[in-house]
Amino acid sequence: MARPIKLDEVSEFYRLLAESNPEPKGELTYRNEFTLLVAVVLSAQATDVGVNKATKELFKRVDTPEKMVQLGEAKLREHIRTIGLYRNKAKNVIGLSETLIAEHGGRVPRDREALMSLPGVGRKTASVVLNIAFGEPTIAVDTHIYRVSNRTGLAPGKDVDAVERGLERRTPARWKQHAHHWLILHGRYICKARKPECWRCPVADICKFNAKTTV
Repeated sequence: MARPIKLDEVSEFYRLLAESNPEPKGELTYRNEFTLLVAVVLSAQATDVGVNKATKELFKRVDTPEKMVQLGEAKLREHIRTIGLYRNKAKNVIGLSETLIAEHGGRVPRDREALMSLPGVGRKTASVVLNIAFGEPTIAVDTHIYRVSNRTGLAPGKDVDAVERGLERRTPARWKQHAHHWLILHGRYICKARKPECWRCPVADICKFNAKTTV
C-alpha cells in the first residue's frame, strides 16, 4: 500500500486521466437501463467480454423485465451458461425481473436502497447502474480500482469499503462523474496486476508506486 498522494495532486491525477480519455465509457454492451442492470449482475466474477458474448443474442430478444420473466430461468441459463456462476445468476435475474414488475412498474429504480433490495444486486452493482444509467457521481470499487487506488496512493485502504470511502472523500466533485470509468480502464489496460505499464502511464510522475516498470 503506497502512501497517499497530496490532495492537490489528486485533481491533477484525474486531469491527466481525463486528458488521455475525455469521455470514458464502460465496456459492457446494453440496450437500456434494464439490460444494463442485467449485464452488471452477470459481470460479477466474469469478464465484460464474456458477458457481452453471452448477452449478444439474449438482449436482441429480451430487453424488459416482462420479456425476461416470459423467457424463464431454464432458457436464460442456456444463454448465459458460458459465464461463471450462471445458474445462480439466472435465478437472480429472473427474481429481480419479477421484483421490478411487482414493485417498480417494470422500471429500474433510481435509488440505491431499492436497487440493493433486488436479488443479486449489491452495493457495487447499484453504484455502477446509478453512475451509467442515471449519471450519479458514484464510484464502484472493483479489483482494478482497488489496486489502482492502493498502488498509486490515490486512496489507499485495507479493504474495498475503505477505498470507496477514500475515493468519495478525496475525489473533487468535478471529476466524480467519470472517476469510476477512468480508474477501471486505467487498471485494466495500464496499471495491470502483474506488470503495470508504467512507461506509458499518464500519471506516473504523481504515482507513489516504488517499483515502476520500464519497457
